[in-house]
Amino acid sequence: MRRFATLLAGLALASCAPVGDAYAGLQQAERTALAAAVANPARSEANRARDRFRNPEATLAFFGVRPSHTVVELFPGGGWYSEILAPYVANGGGTLYVAAPSDRGFQGFCRLVERDQALFGRARLVTFPVREAGQTGVPAGSADVVLTFRNVHNWMMGEQPYADLAFQQIYAMLKPGGVLGIEEHRLPETASAERERTSGYVKVSTVRRLAEQAGFQFAGSSEINANPRDTADWPQGVWTLPPTLRLGDQDRARYLAIGESDRMTLKFVKPRR
Repeated sequence: MRRFATLLAGLALASCAPVGDAYAGLQQAERTALAAAVANPARSEANRARDRFRNPEATLAFFGVRPSHTVVELFPGGGWYSEILAPYVANGGGTLYVAAPSDRGFQGFCRLVERDQALFGRARLVTFPVREAGQTGVPAGSADVVLTFRNVHNWMMGEQPYADLAFQQIYAMLKPGGVLGIEEHRLPETASAERERTSGYVKVSTVRRLAEQAGFQFAGSSEINANPRDTADWPQGVWTLPPTLRLGDQDRARYLAIGESDRMTLKFVKPRR
């Protein structure tokens, strides 16, 4: 853990650049830059193999992520999306914030930094959610886009869920007109709401309620990451499916054939006031 803390302390702070309207669709040069970031052969082979389930180019284009934007990635996990976002933003003059609740949440990203300090070391690592005085979060009103991939369920689970706090802090960090992009495991609307606390799946209506309560306006949805083979009723929740495959060899071929989870892809906007 000390090694990761040292890495965090040594990461350089990138400068912000003026940006356009986060609502606008990507221009051809921006789409070309995004395609290049996704196709970058320096990405790990294991990550590239999952593009067919995660559709990163189409997803980021739907959210309107520009290379000149100030982008916040929440809970980077192993760095799957960070591996795409860091070069995309760095090469376009933008800024990438990577936000997690503790040093442990940065371990995957720090492995990327160890691989390429010049590229990944330009990101700003901050705390999310901020719970204590002295913690450094994303500055208020500074972000053009906030992205979270398969994380809302984490904020709803456990003995002390904090989804309301998370959405409030996301709202605060965005500029007026800024975009919140959410990809999340989708629970059918007819399912018991209690399953949202244990299965890893969340209803679209729940995500919309949380976002709209915080002040966001719903700006659209996409079926880019839909998977009709996923019935969302597995014995170990979403972790039954790949990539986790929590049941090990039990029915492994069946779950591999289903693929990764059915996911909602939702876009929200902070109103201009």
